[in-house]
Amino acid sequence: MPVGWSSRLGPDHQAILDQADKYARSELHSLADRMDAEEWWPETFMPGLSRIGFLGLNAPPTHGGLGLDFLSTGLVAQAFARWNHALALAWVVHENLCIANISANADEAQKARFLPKLCSGEWVGALGLTEPGAGSDALGSMRTKAIRDGNDYVISGNKIYITNGPIADVVLLYAKTDPDAGSKGISAFLVETDTPGFKVAQKLQKMGWRGSQTAELVFDGMRVPASNRLRGENEGVKVVMSGLDLERAMISPLCLGICERAFDLSVDYARTRQQFGQPIASFQMIQSRLAEMYVCIETMRAYTYQVLARCDETGHGEGGRGEIHAQTAASVLYAANTLNRVLDNAVQIHGGAGYIWESEINRLFRATKLMEIGAGTTEIRKLIIAGEILAR
Repeated sequence: MPVGWSSRLGPDHQAILDQADKYARSELHSLADRMDAEEWWPETFMPGLSRIGFLGLNAPPTHGGLGLDFLSTGLVAQAFARWNHALALAWVVHENLCIANISANADEAQKARFLPKLCSGEWVGALGLTEPGAGSDALGSMRTKAIRDGNDYVISGNKIYITNGPIADVVLLYAKTDPDAGSKGISAFLVETDTPGFKVAQKLQKMGWRGSQTAELVFDGMRVPASNRLRGENEGVKVVMSGLDLERAMISPLCLGICERAFDLSVDYARTRQQFGQPIASFQMIQSRLAEMYVCIETMRAYTYQVLARCDETGHGEGGRGEIHAQTAASVLYAANTLNRVLDNAVQIHGGAGYIWESEINRLFRATKLMEIGAGTTEIRKLIIAGEILAR
């Protein structure tokens, strides 16, 4: 059993973590090399997860989900990230950014139409928010427009850096329905990608998380029924804010899983790598790095689980403000910064072997930077934390 596994979870949650880890180790780890080398996507991934009960964890059982708590979703993300973080990210976007938002914001007709196929893996979900030139001001800088035309909306615009974009069947898309109202003039739509006017403009090649499909999407006069709009017109900000903190909190278990794998690889390498006639684990400088990694991972795990549990207490629709807003930002800020620190130590322990592109530790190292950028940069996270502190 890898060093540092949690013994603080209850038996049900520990069973979920162990089951997800066993599956990911036997089925997902072997895919990681090809995914990284070719930006390849295994098309059987999502349907396979449904068959063993790893899709729709938080979705209602009446629509094909399992009705589990948010901590359970985080534990699966952690276990998947240990063995194939690219697939873990794709799963989180499908599960958390798409399914969970539909579960929380859709009407019954929309849930009945979209959730069963997403929970079965027949459809893959994505979130369409960020646009070229927008960055951290995703809402204020939004240019994609949705113009009402009878019973439809005509949507035109571009989205970029969209995880699952090239493979998505459904995109939870945000567009301006009142161009003069700023962020208060945005609506959310469930868009099927086989609709005329949708196009994948380009599949993006990345430094890390390769195999997790990322794209720029184009919407060129695409007609979407008004019945596909989530909530009322110009209530897209409510949809965004309803799940913002839950989405941000899910980054932390991804970081945790990667760190756990890097730590195990580093311990094994330190025990087997010989220099000056002895394993490098006998050198105090290597021991110092391993000790630092251990402390980082233990504190990251405790804080990650704590915040995931608080998200369960908060739920959809209550985030975007107050203590949970600060806590989720703080959790991912700490997790992302600590991921960078742990992987820096891991590559240093591996030496030249860690600098080779094809090595697993190199693949893990290349995953660090996205966690300091995605779902709000490190700088935005600090502003959120400070804002909540000063508002008390």
